Amino acid sequence: MKYLLSSIFLVGMLLFMSACSGDPNTPEAIVENAVFADLDGNEVHVSDFEGKLLIIDFWETWCGPCLQVFPSLDQLREEYPDNFEVLAVTAGMNEGPEDARAFAEENDYDFNWLYDQNGVFTKLGGYAIPFKVFVDPDGNLIKIEMGSYGREGDYNRTKAMIEEYM
Repeated sequence: MKYLLSSIFLVGMLLFMSACSGDPNTPEAIVENAVFADLDGNEVHVSDFEGKLLIIDFWETWCGPCLQVFPSLDQLREEYPDNFEVLAVTAGMNEGPEDARAFAEENDYDFNWLYDQNGVFTKLGGYAIPFKVFVDPDGNLIKIEMGSYGREGDYNRTKAMIEEYM
């Protein structure tokens, strides 16, 4: 029993120490330090949006479910312009920044159009889209979601989160 308690204590201490070590490979650290490129090649940091609830929405132009919720996200931007930002990040699965630029020029969504040149999508375990990352106004990871609840479902879930955090 003495060895069992010692082992449990040791494992607990190791987990605590690794959590406090600043491991750059945790989802929290990856999101906190995420850097994307805008469609002109300029760096955009997640930390640039402190003070707002942030959704990092990984997408590509061929993804029907991704495009289905864009009007809802745009509506939320209109309703909460000072509290909510959308980073529409081309995941780089099959498309590049030129595809995102063409889409953005044809559609009048109030998003930050970005490209994932640093592989943030993959580092976070992304392998399919839609893939969404929610960040609180202090820059902390709230949650990661894969898939969609449809236009109305994503709208309601995201609106509830905005109201909770703002």
